[in-house]
Amino acid sequence: MTDSLPVALYTAAQVRELDARLIAGGTPGFELMQRAAHAAWRALRRRWPDAGAITVLAGRGNNAGDGYLVAALAQRAGWQVRVLAVGDPQALQGDAAQALAEAQACGVAIEPWRAEVSLQGVLVDALLGTGISGDVREPYVSAIEAINTGGLPVLAIDLPSGLCADTGRVLGHAVRADLSITFIGLKLGLFTADAPDRVGSLVFDDLQADPGIVAQVASAAVRLDHGSLARVAPRSPTAHKGSFGQVLVIGGDHGTGGAALLSAEAALRCGAGMVTLATRPEQVTASLVRRPEIMCSGVESTYGLTALVERADVLVVGPGLGQAPWGRSLLSVAAQRELPQVWDADALNLLASGVVDLPSGSLITPHPGEAARLLQCSVAEVQADRPAAVRALAQRYACVALLKGAGTLIAGPDGRLALCDRGHPAMASAGLGDVLAGVIGAMLAQGLTPFDAACLGAWLHAAAGERLGEQGRGLAASDLIPVIRQLFEEQSPCLK
Repeated sequence: MTDSLPVALYTAAQVRELDARLIAGGTPGFELMQRAAHAAWRALRRRWPDAGAITVLAGRGNNAGDGYLVAALAQRAGWQVRVLAVGDPQALQGDAAQALAEAQACGVAIEPWRAEVSLQGVLVDALLGTGISGDVREPYVSAIEAINTGGLPVLAIDLPSGLCADTGRVLGHAVRADLSITFIGLKLGLFTADAPDRVGSLVFDDLQADPGIVAQVASAAVRLDHGSLARVAPRSPTAHKGSFGQVLVIGGDHGTGGAALLSAEAALRCGAGMVTLATRPEQVTASLVRRPEIMCSGVESTYGLTALVERADVLVVGPGLGQAPWGRSLLSVAAQRELPQVWDADALNLLASGVVDLPSGSLITPHPGEAARLLQCSVAEVQADRPAAVRALAQRYACVALLKGAGTLIAGPDGRLALCDRGHPAMASAGLGDVLAGVIGAMLAQGLTPFDAACLGAWLHAAAGERLGEQGRGLAASDLIPVIRQLFEEQSPCLK
């Protein structure tokens, strides 16, 4: 599994800095704008080669300049072209004004935007770009709604108008594109929060930027792909089970025993040397019938758990744990141990309630609801700025934090940020988070750092869901485990 997109992700401010450095380095701004227009026109023709007509909706600023130049290219190619000026063309300055003049010189029809005007051909969104601050206002709201309700194919230049380039949040209203093309540096906001519903297919063009100049600006985050992931070392021919760690999964209260078993099975299938499940005694028989390779111990109290914890190298705590006294008591034992731990589900809810503290060196895997409880804010606030939320979790709890959802984010207490843009809507199913916790536990047991374990686990989990999602609805969490195992072998072969 590979893709053609870079791994570096930037904020809008960082991309503007890149643009400024390229211009200072000798590439005129208008030349960059021309390169962007040519890249957009190529992408449009590849996607819709027989369209024959475009309508460009132009705002103001350089995003509008890109749109006017695309219109000029389409006019020269003999397509039917019309530009609807939502922003006043006479207010354009600099490179954008030069782009307008070129479109006019080519005979492009330019008329003011009116809500009642009919749209035709491929719609080219050149309205707002990355410079927007605050929610979208009129007349752009009406123009965006016309694009979204027009039933015509949509190309967004740089990013869909109304989408925050830093967070992926819709700023009141945002274009829903079929294809987006972005330039110079990938924006973080193209991959998380609301972005997957708005961006469509994504094309990137670096505009022939000098790699040396681009390297002068540090990226905000890393996008996970096959080449940017840590690898687990191949195994020696003399390897034995004790070489690859013992994972102890703690959870499975009455009625939720399957959650803990899913975590344990995922840890086993991802290469942990030994896996033990500490759960309610009533769950033991069913667990052994399903997976006899997992050592299963029924525990009633902290006394029964202590010896198991002392033998473990990694703890996975929380799947099906519950928040009743039984779960609280088991979590209190785990919280006293200084060894690698993955806390998920009810372990996070109990952590948020303040009844325990998170051991140092741990890793947490909240979904947005759990993240909101941990940060004492609303889910809407978490989703409004997911990068800030995951960083806040990592800082507040001095841990590696993995914020699940569309565009999963992983943050370290040292400030590192990674994003996983794989996955599929079919993964909206119970139990998948339990599998993820077990996968990460296995990576920790095999020697990866918490940050690397979270990144590799998230990518394997999402890539497996993407592959299985091609079959459609009805994806069960246990379906992922054999596919994750296969992908893990492809990414980190067991033998050299």
